[in-house]
Amino acid sequence: MPSLLSPMTTVTIYTDGACKGNPGPGGWGVLLMAGQHRKELFGGQADTTNNRMELMAVIQALQALKRPCAITLYLDSQYVRKGITEWIHGWKAKGWRTAAKQPVKNADLWQTLDDLVSHSGHQIDWRWVKGHAGDPGNECADALANRGVEQVLGA
Repeated sequence: MPSLLSPMTTVTIYTDGACKGNPGPGGWGVLLMAGQHRKELFGGQADTTNNRMELMAVIQALQALKRPCAITLYLDSQYVRKGITEWIHGWKAKGWRTAAKQPVKNADLWQTLDDLVSHSGHQIDWRWVKGHAGDPGNECADALANRGVEQVLGA
């Protein structure tokens, strides 16, 4: 008897953030690929930080998916990768405080990302890739993030 559940769509995602000044005008970029389909997303904010844009890129990528997917997500931010796979458990247990009892920076975005990861049904394989090292997907996400900055600056 065939399964009533259809297999999850396999999606490859590259994300990146950019900031001109830190803080300053920033942008985020996302490259989503599934089979022959490819989608590029970007945006930005006038006064932000690089870490906020790295987080926003992942949030925007996951929000763009309409159903649970099997995702391989490439990012060049150890802050985001380690934050979501390692540090977040301690932050939540400590009421969004660090080990030094300081408020977690960017807690609003971490909480949004945590909710997406926990309740979306996605299976996510978080993979770090060295930035600016010639990886085509990362280079594309970087270029999209810079387009987000340009959009904010009106360039």
